[in-house]
Amino acid sequence: MKKDISLKVEIPQGVEVSVDEKVTVKAGDKEITRNFNLWKLKLRKEGNNVFVESEKATKREVKLAGTIAGHLKNMIKGVTEGFTYKLQVASSHFPMRVEVDNANKIVSVKNFLGGIIPRKAKILDGVEVKLEGDAINVSSIDKEAAGQTAANIEATTKVKDKDKRVFQDGIYLIEKPKQK
Repeated sequence: MKKDISLKVEIPQGVEVSVDEKVTVKAGDKEITRNFNLWKLKLRKEGNNVFVESEKATKREVKLAGTIAGHLKNMIKGVTEGFTYKLQVASSHFPMRVEVDNANKIVSVKNFLGGIIPRKAKILDGVEVKLEGDAINVSSIDKEAAGQTAANIEATTKVKDKDKRVFQDGIYLIEKPKQK
């Protein structure tokens, strides 16, 4: 059964949104641009709202409209508050060293489980990684880039062929951004 849909995303004070071929969200000096594959959906801006609309939408179009509205909300939250993921470095068997090189966009993990070759994780564009003792903070205005960078760092220390109850060394995600 097809139905008309119109999802509304509110734009807070101090945030500018432009809807052309690409959607640009800007607040102060922070800006995110994204190109959506709208398929049969339409985006329009009216006052302080952005509408994701479709006439006689199928189930797939309704789901896609919800996804696009969610992405728009994340873009708005990103330019106003930003997103921060926190990871914990845990090593009990071998003293692991973590080095962050923001210039070359690499996080290097040395001496993981006594390994000689350092493991490296890629830092995506627009993401800042800070090392504070045994904690790693990954922050960005783009939620997807920050989440993928945190996943890259966590994946470098995935333990294989060992009992996870005994070998608990690694880097683990302990805190992620709150959902509204």
